[in-house]
Amino acid sequence: MRNKFAVVWIWLCLLPLAFDFKSVEASSRVVDVLLTVTSMGAACAILLIAPRFARRSRMRTLVTSLFLLTIVGSVATQWLQGNDAGSYARVILPFLLMLLGYFVACRPWDARRLEQIERALIGSMIASLVFSAGFEIAMTDGPVSMNLRVAPVTFLCLQGLLLHEFIFAQRITKSAVLLFLATIVIEILFGTPSLLAGTVLLIVYATWLAAPSMRHFFATGLRATVILALLAAMSTATVTFFPAIAQPWMQRMSFVQDAPPVRDPVAIARLAEMKDQVDQTTSSALSTLVGMGYGHDYRYAPSYLPDLADQISAKDFYAFRKWAAGHDFWVYQFFAGGVLFGLALPIAILWALSRGSRAYRAWRHGTPDAPWLPVLGRALFVLAALPAASIGGNPLGERFAGIVFGVALGLVVASYARIAHGIQARAAEAAGRTAQRSPFYGAPPVEPLTEMLPANPPRASGSLPAQ
Repeated sequence: MRNKFAVVWIWLCLLPLAFDFKSVEASSRVVDVLLTVTSMGAACAILLIAPRFARRSRMRTLVTSLFLLTIVGSVATQWLQGNDAGSYARVILPFLLMLLGYFVACRPWDARRLEQIERALIGSMIASLVFSAGFEIAMTDGPVSMNLRVAPVTFLCLQGLLLHEFIFAQRITKSAVLLFLATIVIEILFGTPSLLAGTVLLIVYATWLAAPSMRHFFATGLRATVILALLAAMSTATVTFFPAIAQPWMQRMSFVQDAPPVRDPVAIARLAEMKDQVDQTTSSALSTLVGMGYGHDYRYAPSYLPDLADQISAKDFYAFRKWAAGHDFWVYQFFAGGVLFGLALPIAILWALSRGSRAYRAWRHGTPDAPWLPVLGRALFVLAALPAASIGGNPLGERFAGIVFGVALGLVVASYARIAHGIQARAAEAAGRTAQRSPFYGAPPVEPLTEMLPANPPRASGSLPAQ
């Protein structure tokens, strides 16, 4: 806890992979190895100095067990299916980084360390966005010719933190507003409807999270409406002043109006990809149980060839082979791990998000002075960006996204456990009883409220770390 290099390890854990937005498609393997080894080494150094919980938590035990089941099960599936070892190692790496990030954040850190972790998380996400956008602009002819790689997966994570700042902390600073507007402009300029859909989902999630009653719903809904109106105004202004930018959007709208949705070639290609993954997984009892494995080859399902006849030749259609993480997070998890190993991680993420969100709604209005409540709220928004980002692809196909979502999951689980125990201890002391204490990992018992008391005075409820 008092290690003077802790803040250095935290930044080395989160920042290097922010410059690795191309993931497995990067051309320089040496750079990839250096970035990954630096991040993993720093995470291991943090684990050596990390404090340990003194009490068990059913939520922490369940999430950790499901996560480990996914990683250990992938080794068993790899052994049974005999996939290419190099492809397996490259695909499983983001999940290993997510596990490391989870172990790093799922600790009873004091307020100062939590502030350092959150600051490094925000700084690395901003650096990733700036680097990816700048690199793509330098390598292409302009925004119209860019593709979806310009926006990293953690793009929605950053938007979620800004929404938490606006709706929950109710602190609307110039820098936060300008940053949020910049993210909206990027979504519009580079023609990313999946990101816009994710942004709307995050706004809906924020409205639900902040409104446990109808009275709060109207107040929160008003703020959400203002944000949506701002989004619409930015879209209108961009279309008005940059007609060339509006052309791809108009083409999409015209295509949707003139053709049925099933004729969308991008949607058909993804459906064909998912159909083949499901067909391979359900082809035998063994594959249904343990999956085909991470890095296993898949292709387009032949039944979709007539729908893509105008877009791709039959030769190219049947020649398509891919081993990287699929474009749909939920289907690929079933494809990689089957019923036994593939469902564990989605269940862990959805369980932590659901349990943490419901608890946050209740605690925010019942016990708003809980010390770790703002940390829980911010981590929930970062974690909620994972299912929102899955609309446009597999968010865990990139290494940087893996470690960011792992840290967010760890913060959610650790904050939930600490707040729940603190509330139970307060209730027990109010009733004149002694709170139950059970050692964990050999740590000595502590006083009922020791884990609840911050080392430093807490900041304003819901505020981002001070700069």
